[in-house]
Amino acid sequence: MNCYETLFVVKPTLTDEETAAQVAKVTAVLAKEGAELLATDDMGMRKLAYPVQKNERGYYTILFFKAEGSVINELERNLKINEDVIKFLTVKYSNTREIAQFDKLVAAANKNSEPEAEAKTEVEVEAVTESVEA
Repeated sequence: MNCYETLFVVKPTLTDEETAAQVAKVTAVLAKEGAELLATDDMGMRKLAYPVQKNERGYYTILFFKAEGSVINELERNLKINEDVIKFLTVKYSNTREIAQFDKLVAAANKNSEPEAEAKTEVEVEAVTESVEA
């Protein structure tokens, strides 16, 4: 299996729930095709280098995964037909140096997502504790 990174940008007019749904839709395509999702990096709302479909900003998300080459065709087909995705790019990491860099990026993305997961867990624990006490 090869290492891939897919960056995609969704429209800035979407709500947080709609943006999360778009990310979930793309990860579902990867799961359905048998890809191994290693990390997700939500970069958030950023300014685009140039206007794309009259949008000056966009919500950036990067997916790091391992998959067979045939998965990329299906992934990019789904990104093309999705009207909420305004740009996307897939990069394949092939030689040893690139794969070492890929591993560093995956580790950094996982490290960035851990505080958010821990914060959510703490809030959930507090909510459960409060409901049990009541």
